[in-house]
Amino acid sequence: MAAPKDSVQDTKLSLDNQAKDTEVASHHEFRDPYGLSAEEQAFLDNLPDKAKKRAISKLDWRLIPLLAFLYLMSYIDRTNIGNVKIEGIMDDIDLRGDRYNVATCIFFAPYCFFEIPSNWILSHTKRPSWYLGSLVVSWGIVMTCAGFINSYGGLLAVRFMLGLTEAGFYPGALYLIGRWYMHKEVQMRIAIFYSASAAAGAFSGLLAFGIAKLDGTAGYRGWRWIFIIEGIISVLGGIVCFFGLPDSAERSSKWLSPDEIKFLQLRKRQSARVASRSQPENSHEGESKGFPWKTLKNVLLDWQVYLLIVIYWSNAMPNYGLKFTMPSVIKGMGFTSSTAQLLTIPPYAMGTVSALVSSWIADRYTWRFPFIVFGQTLIIISYAILFAYGPTVDSRVPECYFALILACIGFLPILPSTNAWAISNLEGPTKRAIGLAWMISVGNLGGVPGSFFFKTEEAPRYPTAYASSFSVAGAGIIAAVCLELAYSRINAKRAKKSEEEIRVSYTEEQLEKMGDRSPLFRYTL
Repeated sequence: MAAPKDSVQDTKLSLDNQAKDTEVASHHEFRDPYGLSAEEQAFLDNLPDKAKKRAISKLDWRLIPLLAFLYLMSYIDRTNIGNVKIEGIMDDIDLRGDRYNVATCIFFAPYCFFEIPSNWILSHTKRPSWYLGSLVVSWGIVMTCAGFINSYGGLLAVRFMLGLTEAGFYPGALYLIGRWYMHKEVQMRIAIFYSASAAAGAFSGLLAFGIAKLDGTAGYRGWRWIFIIEGIISVLGGIVCFFGLPDSAERSSKWLSPDEIKFLQLRKRQSARVASRSQPENSHEGESKGFPWKTLKNVLLDWQVYLLIVIYWSNAMPNYGLKFTMPSVIKGMGFTSSTAQLLTIPPYAMGTVSALVSSWIADRYTWRFPFIVFGQTLIIISYAILFAYGPTVDSRVPECYFALILACIGFLPILPSTNAWAISNLEGPTKRAIGLAWMISVGNLGGVPGSFFFKTEEAPRYPTAYASSFSVAGAGIIAAVCLELAYSRINAKRAKKSEEEIRVSYTEEQLEKMGDRSPLFRYTL
């Protein structure tokens, strides 16, 4: 009688073991490095390379030029105060003393504060085109109103509202680029997008030169027409955004085929490096209801974000200071206002080339660090030249103008590299959205002291501006080196364990929740 009982127990034990084996097997069954099903992987494998390139090309032409144009207008509208400075606004509304510097820096108060909530809203909306389009139309209206101010208080109000309405666009555009493209593709796209700021520097000078010729038309000064016309252009750009900006692959059937839509969806999942199935771009890591306070806390406690912020500061302080003042700096070399407007074009044009070339190389080798350090080094050299020759700027015009060009060549590659670094190393859509916004908002606070670097009473020598600028650039190099060494050390430590060992120790859900802290995650250097 005992034998049947033992047999039943043996059978039960065998079934239990089989169940455990099945559970373990199911944990690894059909798993590929990207979390795709066999059918999905076969689709990607069998889709011709020509079709893949065509889909990406369609996306490129639909997304990047529009974002770049809108950022061009955003940058023109925030920095054209530098162009109108030499077109009569200083006397017309009595911008004596530090009033001009205060007017430039007040922009950053709402700009920095509203970037995080704006990016959170964007990450939860199904129609980014409507949200970003509304922002563009809003700042265009504010800019147009700037043409009708009659007092210093009016200028402060306009600058404050401009910062409020522009706050969400830049981090929002970066978030969209990160959502559409794989990590190895983002820097070149960001560079094209960000190069609009360089184009803005060049184009705003040319545009201001032309618009200023309207001085006296309808009884308005030239500087008023600069504000009015550039504001109207932004409003028109916002209207185009409503209808032209792609929201998601699912909503793109008018310009993408079904296979192209499927490819763009799957390739983003294929870029996931944390778990077997990547988090979809509309997931919010378990915090889809209400504001993701837990994710915000993780961002605020993330060491890498603060090193990225220091790099951002080291660019924002000298960059904004120069962009708000470059026409005045060039005029101080002995040129007329009109010539100074035109001479802002070559530095920004060379900076654009620098950003595009360095970003192409960085994406090719998936290495961000050297291009940040290279840019900061050029900034140090350029401002050292300006500091040394500032007291004799009248007799050193070629050297000082060359230094301005060199500074722009250094400035422009830094932020595309920094933003691409952040997009690649902040894992998970919600953390990426909030982390980018936090980095950009705090980083842009560097524009506040930068607005006071160039003191009116120190013109045309500006010793404070030049000494401060190459000092903060040195701090940026130190931060970049620390970040590179930390990433390398963590990657080496994580590489000591195989993927199989890690998956035995953690569930798939745990790996997903860890994000960039997962032992499977590898930081981009």
